[in-house]
Amino acid sequence: MSELATSASRTSPCTVSSSPASVPFPRHGGNLGEAILQYRRPREDWLDLSTGINPNGYPVPTPPASVWRDLPDAFDDLPDIAARYYGVPVRTVVPCAGSQAVIRSLPTRLPPGRVAIASLTYSEYAPAFAQAGHTLVPWLGPEAGLPDVDYLVWVNPDNPTARCIARETLSRWRGVLSGRGGMLIVDEAFADVSAHTSMTPHVGEDGLVVLRSVGKFFGLAGIRAGFALCPEGWAVRLAEHLGAWTVSGPARFAVRTALRDTAWQAASRERLLRDGERLLTLLRTQGWPAVGTPLFAWTPHALAPQWHAQLASQGIWTRLFDVRPVVLTNAETHALPSLRLGLPSTEDEWRRLQSALAGLRPD
Repeated sequence: MSELATSASRTSPCTVSSSPASVPFPRHGGNLGEAILQYRRPREDWLDLSTGINPNGYPVPTPPASVWRDLPDAFDDLPDIAARYYGVPVRTVVPCAGSQAVIRSLPTRLPPGRVAIASLTYSEYAPAFAQAGHTLVPWLGPEAGLPDVDYLVWVNPDNPTARCIARETLSRWRGVLSGRGGMLIVDEAFADVSAHTSMTPHVGEDGLVVLRSVGKFFGLAGIRAGFALCPEGWAVRLAEHLGAWTVSGPARFAVRTALRDTAWQAASRERLLRDGERLLTLLRTQGWPAVGTPLFAWTPHALAPQWHAQLASQGIWTRLFDVRPVVLTNAETHALPSLRLGLPSTEDEWRRLQSALAGLRPD
């Protein structure tokens, strides 16, 4: 990938200068402690649906004592196992402490340039690029086409809007960006269930970095492990930048075991596809304009803040997104708040959610 020697001097009427101070502090789901304090309800009384994490995650067996005692072995077979799981060359695989480690590191390794990030997407990318000296370019998303930028970040399927860009389109965009000396960064944290749009068949090509997580599909967010899949030269430089022991010994054991367990993976994909449709049906039956992935549902609506508060008063925690510009399927630009709901785990939890939804008031 070539250096962007002239990128800082290029201008565009749609670019905006961004500094770390001008980018909002990221907020995330999984912030149940905030709900406990705000609503004064003990932790055990909550149904936490604020994340898109598989609620029935991989049952990691008890690891051998050596993984706690010994330093993590960077020469184990974790990259080989990951390469087989993702179908990519092993030299393109960089194990990392979750996608977050790469999200914060990668912008610092890129020459300062203009980066397009959707107006409503995973909130860590904008501050990471801003802090590294890049210029953020407002982008409404795939309906707006490929903007004139050096770098483009896309979460596929998107979090929280569930929008998905076809592999053929992303491949074409990668070629254009690479020709400019730039890069396409595709976050596939939610791609394990339906992999038909994944960019993994193109991993190794210039100008493409794909981030994969074991936190969502495998339900192992707590171990903080994932992978960056990128051209071999970038893989070497990124691994050197991340440094030694970036993935702990217990995490390496858990990921190696989970990636090998094809029977569990097949059963979980089938269940998540079924449960994702069940959640959408439940919400739409209540009149919610919901779309989703197998791991979460998303609904933009003017009443989203009221619904969020009413569900919280019943001990059901969801993820509320403030009023922000989004592009809906009819390509009209709207400013709507929205809610994201993850999957219940048990039949009791499904019944609890259904009862709470049925009792919502149109305040």
